[in-house]
Amino acid sequence: MGQSFDYRGQIGVILDELRQVFERVNYAQVDALIQEILKARRVILIGVGREGLSTRAFTMRLMHLGIESHWIWDDTTPALEQGDLLIATSGCGEIGHIHYVVERAKETGAKVAVVTGDPYKKTAKIADVLVFLPAAVYRGTADVVPSTQPMGNLFEQALLILYDMIVMDLKERMGKTYEQMEKRHRNLE
Repeated sequence: MGQSFDYRGQIGVILDELRQVFERVNYAQVDALIQEILKARRVILIGVGREGLSTRAFTMRLMHLGIESHWIWDDTTPALEQGDLLIATSGCGEIGHIHYVVERAKETGAKVAVVTGDPYKKTAKIADVLVFLPAAVYRGTADVVPSTQPMGNLFEQALLILYDMIVMDLKERMGKTYEQMEKRHRNLE
């Protein structure tokens, strides 16, 4: 049985989709998010599904930078307070329990940033900081880069890359080195 899927051809398509997404990103929005991260006393992050996996990876890298950061579902996550920042990933812009958490966070006086593939939905509308990542997302309706990939793959991939680039930018702004980041990596493996 021969291989029929064109892996080499598909990688070109996927990379082109990602290039189109990053050509459309509003980097002033990204800078606003970075400014809020730098001002925050603590950063607490939330996301679900594959978007959540990308967001959780970002939480880890923020910790490696020395930023007090917490994944919202961890039992050791502290109460959100004024001076803190909640970063919520909501691809389609109206995931019920994420919207609920964002509303509760606003009540505490914390700042709220929303990273979304649909900036016209209800959660994005109540954010203090909005980052629109214009990639095809599961159940999204905004004008975004379409994808040949299933469901929200393009958004989830672009999200991980965007968060990694933000970490690289923060590293520079904070005057950190990769060696300093590595020293904060878990050493119990």
